[in-house]
Amino acid sequence: MVTFYDFAKGVVSSVFKPLYKIEVIGAENFPKEGGVLLCTNHIHNFDPPVVGICTPRPVSFMAKEELFKVPVLGKAVGNLNAFPVKRGMSDREALRKGLAVLKEGKVLGLFPEGTRSKDGKLGKGLAGAGFFASRSEAYIIPCAIIGPYKAFRKLKVVFGQPIDMTELREAKKSADIVTEVIMAHINELIEKHQ
Repeated sequence: MVTFYDFAKGVVSSVFKPLYKIEVIGAENFPKEGGVLLCTNHIHNFDPPVVGICTPRPVSFMAKEELFKVPVLGKAVGNLNAFPVKRGMSDREALRKGLAVLKEGKVLGLFPEGTRSKDGKLGKGLAGAGFFASRSEAYIIPCAIIGPYKAFRKLKVVFGQPIDMTELREAKKSADIVTEVIMAHINELIEKHQ
């Protein structure tokens, strides 16, 4: 049975992949099963659908609460496995939901910067990514979106290898420190594939 997610992925792929000449690098690094925390830089409003069509498994994104209040769009976003998060504050319900997604062996997509980069450069990550990485047994996959989002110019989506979290989890490092490690891995991907 084709789900709404599968249908939407097919439609968006048929438009975005040729328009932005999307090249996917490192798809083999993506775990075929088990909980995955997918952490990506954020350079454009189209990042969520682009990451969604390039990721081998369905992704549940945390999305800003305001999107769910927009008629039609809010319903569509909800049907695409996204769930709301209140920005600028600790949203315990969103944290619980995110951990549940990982525990269920699904993929949780996060933009650790919390908002789009104004200049395209990688910003500072928020503690949320470190929280999910530390409080779960999920694989942590860094991802980099590289490109100008201009028609017929190449856009790259790069999946890195899972980050080894063993030492950080055993040492009970703070969420901020864990996020810094994740951001460093995203930055490495950007530098390597620019």
